[in-house]
Amino acid sequence: MANSINTNYGAAIALQNLNATNAQLERTQNRVNTGMKVATAKDNGAIFAIATTQRANMGAMDAVKNSLQRGQSIVDVALAAGDTVTAALEEMKQLAVNIQSSVAGSDAETAYLKDFNALGGEIDKALKGASFDGVNLWNTTTATSLTTSVSGGTYEIGFGTTDKAVAAAVTAVSAGTAVRAGATTAIVDAAIKEITSDLATLGTQSKSVGRQLTFVGKLQDATEAGIGNLVDADLAKESAKLTALQTKQQLGVQALSIANSSSSILLNLFRS
Repeated sequence: MANSINTNYGAAIALQNLNATNAQLERTQNRVNTGMKVATAKDNGAIFAIATTQRANMGAMDAVKNSLQRGQSIVDVALAAGDTVTAALEEMKQLAVNIQSSVAGSDAETAYLKDFNALGGEIDKALKGASFDGVNLWNTTTATSLTTSVSGGTYEIGFGTTDKAVAAAVTAVSAGTAVRAGATTAIVDAAIKEITSDLATLGTQSKSVGRQLTFVGKLQDATEAGIGNLVDADLAKESAKLTALQTKQQLGVQALSIANSSSSILLNLFRS
């Protein structure tokens, strides 16, 4: 290659190499600083788009989890009320036996009926007071649905549009106005059958909501791990690369300095 003072090809090549090293060093420093190999669309447009979509889904999954947790609380409150009712019904059955065994019109019958109707009132209050966030599964004619997926899937809890608090078998014991003829074991048994059947339904729903909550939690964890695999930097690898690039940068500066000094060597040819 001819020596020229107008064109320093060696310096140009050295500068190109140094610029390339500086660009690599900047990318590596950004990865070390942010912990991400894809932080913006400029780093990798396709991966950035996928990661952004999945992050949006993560936010939507939080909303789904909130819906399910709210639903679980609603069902749990209804179950607690049901447990109170079954305990009262068990006591009422014993009272029903006592009522039917007592002499009609006697003081004993009156006392037993008073206790029987008091328990009936407690049942009515328990069923009509089992609300959480404005929803009472026992005392409503409105279906209650939970969001179960980011695609809009739903799951219905409760008893649809049936108001169980005013079911015939329940009001027969919860009205609080029973007389001897309305305080029999058969009537109490009918109420027990109604309530326990409803509790079985709620128990199944509670388990289902719990399973869906577990699934959403695992899905969130898997999605978060997947996003990490796409965008997170290997810091050990990037740290080693950073050290190598810093050394390469120093050598590049020296190479450029040597190349720039080559023109001055030509001056020595013209000195006497």
